[in-house]
Amino acid sequence: MVNIDTVYQRVLAIANKEQRGYVTPQEFNLLANQAQLTIFEEYFMLMAQAQAAIGNDTEYSDIINTLNEKISIFKKLSSDLTYSNGYFAYPSDMYKLGTLYYNHNGVSTHNGVEVQEINHNELQDYYQSPLTTPTTSRPLYIKTSSGIEVFSSTTITTNVKASYIKKPSKAEWGYVVTNGQALYNAGSSENFELHASEESVLVMKILELAGIVINKPELVTVGQQKQ
Repeated sequence: MVNIDTVYQRVLAIANKEQRGYVTPQEFNLLANQAQLTIFEEYFMLMAQAQAAIGNDTEYSDIINTLNEKISIFKKLSSDLTYSNGYFAYPSDMYKLGTLYYNHNGVSTHNGVEVQEINHNELQDYYQSPLTTPTTSRPLYIKTSSGIEVFSSTTITTNVKASYIKKPSKAEWGYVVTNGQALYNAGSSENFELHASEESVLVMKILELAGIVINKPELVTVGQQKQ
């Protein structure tokens, strides 16, 4: 994790240098979360580029390993998904769905069988043959806007879990006002969830965004140059 107070103090130090402007706590909290989400989403873009790249395998392998390390912070296994009206609800904090598991024995000591994802137009083909017809030991699922629809020889309403990548939790620089000054309050603060190596990138992205918000183009330039 990255300490949010450390980032804010660095942002203020650079912004205040040569009277470039002041970033209020409210502005910082808004920009901090936008910057965190931008960095997080860039992981997947960079991962796709590295995986598609043709060239030095070792070089791109290092990039992929580094990105996997940063993304692993956000990998989760859900508790049993909630079933309603024919669909399992996605985890509320989900960014990207991984693997679906069905525990047809109802035993909680393991993940159970993997549920295979298919497209809606493939479903009829799977039901055409006894070898591919979905069963409790070989279920299928389709992702929809309403939720996850699972197909089996019997209706499945429980014991379904999902591995997934969660969204970054909201970062918050908490504070109390004393003599008109905002003072850091660790008890009401939430640190960034990003990998510790992203501290400097966070600072510069926030500065870049802050330059736009407080109309200080030089801050935008500083943030871009240092990135």
